[in-house]
Amino acid sequence: MIKRIAAIAFILVCTSIAWAILGSTIFYRTYDQDKTLNKSVSSIWGAPEEQEPVAVGFAWMEERTSEKEENGKKVVTTEKIERITPVGVEGSDVAADFHIDYRQKGLLWFSTYRVGFSGTYKFRNATAHPQDFVFRLPFPSKQAVYDNVEMFLGDQPLPLSFSGSDASARARVDAGTSGRVRASYRSQGLDSWRYKFGKEVSQAKDFHLVARTDFSGFDFPENSMAPTEKKKTAQGWELAWNYQNLVSGFDIALKMPQKLQPGPLAGRISYFAPVSLFFFFFLIFILSTLRNLDIHPMNYFFMACAFFAFHLLLAYLADHISIHLAFLVSSLVSIALLVSYLRLVVNLRFALLEAGIAQLIYLVLFSYAFFFEGFTGLAVTIGAIMTLFVVMQMTGKIRWQEKFAGVRVGLANPFPR
Repeated sequence: MIKRIAAIAFILVCTSIAWAILGSTIFYRTYDQDKTLNKSVSSIWGAPEEQEPVAVGFAWMEERTSEKEENGKKVVTTEKIERITPVGVEGSDVAADFHIDYRQKGLLWFSTYRVGFSGTYKFRNATAHPQDFVFRLPFPSKQAVYDNVEMFLGDQPLPLSFSGSDASARARVDAGTSGRVRASYRSQGLDSWRYKFGKEVSQAKDFHLVARTDFSGFDFPENSMAPTEKKKTAQGWELAWNYQNLVSGFDIALKMPQKLQPGPLAGRISYFAPVSLFFFFFLIFILSTLRNLDIHPMNYFFMACAFFAFHLLLAYLADHISIHLAFLVSSLVSIALLVSYLRLVVNLRFALLEAGIAQLIYLVLFSYAFFFEGFTGLAVTIGAIMTLFVVMQMTGKIRWQEKFAGVRVGLANPFPR
């Protein structure tokens, strides 16, 4: 009996090493390509976006006089340089509409999104003269695509000029009057979106921002402000940030929901597989002992191979089809391998009921618990306690001394087959 248990334990250890290699391979395939894939997605779709407010100011010409010598004579030259005096924004009404649009590369899903941005900013020409105002819309990312970029002063569209990092417009504003400039565009980004008030502690008067999503599961990153209002809608959520006189060094940010990642999930399931196989072997060993079934260690080896086939197939199927479908196919293949084998070793009833149900619980259900983040440990704990209870009830009246001595099973030869 001791030699039989040692042989089964040896099979469990060897299979565990194989699972460790498989899990490491999956994580290597996943994270070794992560940076490359991230750059690839950013170059095709767009990068994380950080939007800043429209900068408002009025332009004026400064005359600068300089002297220099030419051919022994003093020459005085005058040149005009355009200066821009910043004008504070007195109110902001910002809206951002988000649509999630996931992209898969290799074993990773990327949280790509579309955004429609619109910002209306109130300002005032507090001088005693009409001024040529300049409005500058900083682009949230250089690595992005922008469509329908527009600026309006009131209801009047403004002609735009583009530089490497912003779009700007000019308009004449009368003395002592207030105005509203509105900037809008459509774009797409990756992972997160952020509205920055400034590089340091900044002030925002009469500030209102509304973000609308057609999804749930988003988060607010560190060093960002939580919304002052949240409202569930038919499509997703409406989030609002409303402040009368905000002074803060934090930004407003939204982290897009992450889809279940096939690579890391398959890797974690592979690392956990020895626990599943241990429970399965333990139960099969107890059942075979109780019923005097002759299950040789080589039979345990092939059962371990059936378990390993599940994780191997899952790891490489997840590249090509949905992780849920890959999990279903891998489960059916593994169960079919084990049941079809044990019906020859023992009988069909044992293969279907005892072994099949045990494999369904310890391999399939335990592995499926990884789909629900935070509940895996609880699921395994409950399964372990239930297994312990069942086995204790089944073996409470067994005389283990006789079993290990080989009285009832006839284990003078530890490997009778």
